[in-house]
Amino acid sequence: MLEGSNLLGALRQKDRALLKPFVTEVQLSAGESIYEPGEVVRHAYFPRDAALAVFLVTMENGEVVETTMVGREGALGGIVSQGRVPSYARSCVMHEGSFYRIASSDLAQLKEQSPQIRQLFARYADCMMAQVFQAVACNATHTIEQRAAKWLSAAMERTGESEITMTQEQLAAMMGIGRSYASRVVQRFKADAIIQTRRGGLKVLQPEALRARACQCNELVKEHFEAVLAGVYPEG
Repeated sequence: MLEGSNLLGALRQKDRALLKPFVTEVQLSAGESIYEPGEVVRHAYFPRDAALAVFLVTMENGEVVETTMVGREGALGGIVSQGRVPSYARSCVMHEGSFYRIASSDLAQLKEQSPQIRQLFARYADCMMAQVFQAVACNATHTIEQRAAKWLSAAMERTGESEITMTQEQLAAMMGIGRSYASRVVQRFKADAIIQTRRGGLKVLQPEALRARACQCNELVKEHFEAVLAGVYPEG
């Protein structure tokens, strides 16, 4: 019942049974938009299995920066708020796959019916905020190579796959750097046989070597997930 979502899997069986009649399954392709800035959020989405989504913020100069990655440990849209609210950032699919979807109005009613559902999503919101805090600190203190290794490792852990649908342009956007900087880092990883580039993506050849190049930010986020929502963050 509601398999493939670690977050929904953390609910008790009777709470999953409450959700099930209101949940549908949708297939979304890489690059497909989920929300646009200012758009009313009418549904919440839960990535399943290897599906992966990202949040993007557009700066005043038109530059797009990807800020937070969401896989089967999480959700997008209206998780804590009641009813329909406007989206602040754009979100889109990074790694294609299956998503569970539920109307925001239905989710709001279910949270009223079940304190456990309400508490789970409040705890997840705390974990997502921890990711945002850690990303701010990471961007301010760590090298481009450390940050690139962190993002790639995070994507691999969330999808559970060694092949990642992430171009060098997307990696540069996610890190808020120029493509040339991202390209140089990718070339260093390739020269050390840590990754292999493919059309439209990357393949991680040595996961442990990649993690060794990363900062500890992923580990700190995972520790917080474990303290707040034990067993929800993917093991990779």
